[in-house]
Amino acid sequence: MTIPAKMVKALRDRTGGGMMDCKRALEETGGDLEAAVDLLRARGAAKVSKRAGRDTNQGTIGSYVHFDRRVGVIVEVNCETDFVANTDDFRALAKDIALHIASEDPIAVRAEDLPQDVVEREKAVYREQVRAQGKPERIQDMIVQGKLKAFYKDQVLLEQPFIKDTALTIGELVTELSAKTGEKVEVARFSRFAVGQRG
Repeated sequence: MTIPAKMVKALRDRTGGGMMDCKRALEETGGDLEAAVDLLRARGAAKVSKRAGRDTNQGTIGSYVHFDRRVGVIVEVNCETDFVANTDDFRALAKDIALHIASEDPIAVRAEDLPQDVVEREKAVYREQVRAQGKPERIQDMIVQGKLKAFYKDQVLLEQPFIKDTALTIGELVTELSAKTGEKVEVARFSRFAVGQRG
């Protein structure tokens, strides 16, 4: 099957992939644009996982202040080079994440950043709920783990669905930019301020 150049361009515009990568993905999927997008995303995620140990000493600070001036956020997003840090895509990511944090109020960047006492308290509540519902003992731990996963999705930044596109989590959004730039990209930390709230 011959892949038209405009289809390759359409895939490249959507994913930021290289021309040859886009062409190969379309050939492998028989010209199915959506399947090619998924294929490139999966390959990008695989490449991103190989970059996990690399240093991220560059980056930017993203910020957002809500229109009523009652909520504000600053977030540090890191990458490997100042070249990537200075791109429009990278700065837009930092701004989008700051906006998301203002709206969704996560309590940690990643699940392992949560204080252990918070996790244990949640587990204890879920265990009690499961016991009170009379669930069989053999499946109680599985149910508790499922509830904990839902808690992470609600409270952990990288697990939360992105407010501008709920089909993606913030973690997937970061992975997409990492795949597009060829560099490790990560959210380092954030602070959210709300008038009248302390701590």
